Amino acid sequence: MENLVPKIQKAFESAFGIDPETVTIDSTPSDVPAWDSMGHVQLASSLERAFGLSFDVEDLMAMEDVRQIVKVVQFKLGKVHRVEVQEVELCGPAGPAVGTELPSN
Repeated sequence: MENLVPKIQKAFESAFGIDPETVTIDSTPSDVPAWDSMGHVQLASSLERAFGLSFDVEDLMAMEDVRQIVKVVQFKLGKVHRVEVQEVELCGPAGPAVGTELPSN
């Protein structure tokens, strides 16, 4: 994880003109004044150039802070596998309702 951070810090410097040393693994948008919705697009573009990657909307939505950016970049570089959790609607058993008697043959 740590070996990606210096490149990510440089991407922050490129996108926002800030000292890269001020960006840590724990940095969030509230720590970087220019990291608003438009800044997020600038940052993504800077990250794409730095790593030679292309992000989709799902990736952009996942990049909520520096820690998540590292995870997305690792995934895109093939260093980790993304585990997708799908929402499923839970339904009761397909059988008869509780307390319902089954007909006997």
